[in-house]
Amino acid sequence: MEELTLASKIVIWTIPVLFGITVHEVAHGWVANQLGDPTARSAGRLTLNPIKHVDPVGTVVVPLLMLVFSNFIMGWAKPVPVDPRRLGKPRRDMAIVALAGPASNLVMAVLWSLVVKLGLFYHTAIGGAAVILIFMGVAGIFINTILCVLNLLPLPPLDGGRVLTSLLPASWTPAMARIERFGLIIILLLLFTGALGWVLHPIIKFVGLSLSYLIGVSPDFFLSALAALFGAR
Repeated sequence: MEELTLASKIVIWTIPVLFGITVHEVAHGWVANQLGDPTARSAGRLTLNPIKHVDPVGTVVVPLLMLVFSNFIMGWAKPVPVDPRRLGKPRRDMAIVALAGPASNLVMAVLWSLVVKLGLFYHTAIGGAAVILIFMGVAGIFINTILCVLNLLPLPPLDGGRVLTSLLPASWTPAMARIERFGLIIILLLLFTGALGWVLHPIIKFVGLSLSYLIGVSPDFFLSALAALFGAR
């Protein structure tokens, strides 16, 4: 697999990261709207325009720094506003709203695998453009798998934490709210100690190889493309 320049890596990663984060947030807002809470719709957040969802630090700075300095990439957008009081059954519906984000990322991972297949199919005809499609598809599988699995961790303010809060007795809600204040710090500690990668990497590899099998691509091809995206040798 050919070596990529930093500029080409940024171009390849930009669309998958923006779409992964944006669709994740829109999915939360859309499901909340379907369940009776129009807060996100009223705020103009039910749109795929990434400008409406971009968090300067989480959507731009953090992914860029991680791309340059690590073999891992993650990010976040501005959370879509949800008002539980406007939901029909707040505790149940908040869990459904929370699960909508990771579910959208799983769907996108599958769609990006089809982009890889498309790039391979047209490789002879369009050459360099097909190579970009292939790498972009692999990046899309990677980032959406991370967003899906990471957000399912049972830690506030992640989606898994909101699902856990909905399942626990109401008396636990204040304790979960206190934990949420330190949620980002805990996530960063897990990241820098390697514990987060220990959990995520096997799952990412499994999903990537499974999708490779479904579209008829060699698992070695997926792993080598992923290695090229991070400059691994």
